[in-house]
Formats: sequence, structure tokens, C-alpha cells
Amino acid sequence: MQNNLILSTLFLSFFVQLIFFSYASLFKTDKVTDLSYGFTFIILAACALLKNGTFFSYQLLVSLMIFIWGVRLSGYLFIRIIKIKRDKRFDGIRENFLKFSKFWFFQAIAVWVISLPSTYLNNFKTDSPINLLMIIGSIIWLIGITTETIADMQKFKFKNDPKNKGRWIQSGIWKYSRHPNYFGEMLCWWGIFIFTVPFLSGIYWLTVTGPIFITFILLFVTGVPTLEKKYDERYKDNKEYQKYKSTTNLIIPGIKF
Repeated sequence: MQNNLILSTLFLSFFVQLIFFSYASLFKTDKVTDLSYGFTFIILAACALLKNGTFFSYQLLVSLMIFIWGVRLSGYLFIRIIKIKRDKRFDGIRENFLKFSKFWFFQAIAVWVISLPSTYLNNFKTDSPINLLMIIGSIIWLIGITTETIADMQKFKFKNDPKNKGRWIQSGIWKYSRHPNYFGEMLCWWGIFIFTVPFLSGIYWLTVTGPIFITFILLFVTGVPTLEKKYDERYKDNKEYQKYKSTTNLIIPGIKF
């Protein structure tokens, strides 16, 4: 991967986030925070593809994966924030310029790092037929996007039912995993990485940083820990929730350990 492409996508990630941050900070709104996340992935993939000037089938396929993922996630999160009006994660943060800017700085870095496998792939100038590893990667991505979509739809429907106010979801796919949406998210990016494996050599194996990074973030930083802490505090005296937690896997649906 050429260094100028690495720098180009890094600067572009910061530029796109800066635009959205300026709007969010000026109007003290959460409406574009998550929208910008998925949208930036699409921009980076398109930038790498157009900058290289090649449109081989494997490049178009991986770019399509990112486009579908980005549009779905951004659309879902935008509809959700319009419905709930504000994101409680940013209470006490959106009003503080420094704290709010730190979030957007981290988001710009995160998008760039997670995009490394697809950026690398879109920089190739040699055609290649679709092979077994690409098919496996595509299947893993498909399972991931399907799992994430179903999980989000089920939770959105559950949360918008007045009779479920104050309760946690434990139906549908959520019966088998406490965080199936995050499981699907991780599968998407591991699938994209596996798709790029046939093209990797030398230092470019470091693009595995992308799926490792999103997995680490979801499991140990902003995803699972945040929700687990919230639910542990809210339902600490609820025996039904404690039973659900003890019998339902944290991430992988249906596997208990």
C-alpha cells in the first residue's frame, strides 16, 4: 500500500469527521454523530477505489460490502436518534467542546484503522479471480450483516413497544446472546479481512489491526462494557435478569461458557 494513500485516507477521515463535528458542536446535537460513522467508511472506500483507478471484481465486491454495511448502520442509527431525540452517552459531553472533540478525534482514527484491509485491497492494480478465501470472507460478512440487522430490528421494535418500558430484551436472537448486534458487527469486519488475505504479504499483514481494533473496542471499551454496566446497575436486584445473564452468552449466540 502506498504511503500517500494511507495518509490520504487518514486526512480524509479527519476531514469528514471535522465537518460533522462542527455541525454537532454548533447545534449541540447527537443527530449526526453515528450517521457520520458509517458514512465515513463509505467515503474512504470510494476514495481508495477512485484514487487507484482500477475497478476489479474483488475491489467492487469489498466496496459493496462496506457500502451496504455503512448505509444500513447509518440509516438505522439515524432513524433511532430521530426517535429518541438524544444519545445519553453524550450527556455532559456534547456541551463540553474539549470532551466532545476527543470523541470525534477517536472516531476519525477508528474509522481509518478499521478500514485498512479494504483500503489496502482497493489499492491493488492486478486483477485476480474470486477464490475460496474470498468466498469464505464474503459468507462470514453475510452472516455478520444478517445477524446485526436482525438484532437491531428486534431490539428497535422491542424498545418502541410501551409495554416493554423498563425491561431488557431476551426474545428472538437476543435469547441466545446478550449482544448479538456486536457479534454481527465483528463478523462483518473479520469477513472483510479474510476476503483480503490472498493479497497480503510482508508488512501488509498488519492490516489485521482493523478487525482486531473493532473487536477490542466493542468487547472492552465502548460497546459491551457500557451496556453491561448499565444493565448491572439497573437490574442488580432483578432475579430474572440475573438468570438471563448467567444462562446467556455474552457475544456468541447459543454458546454457553
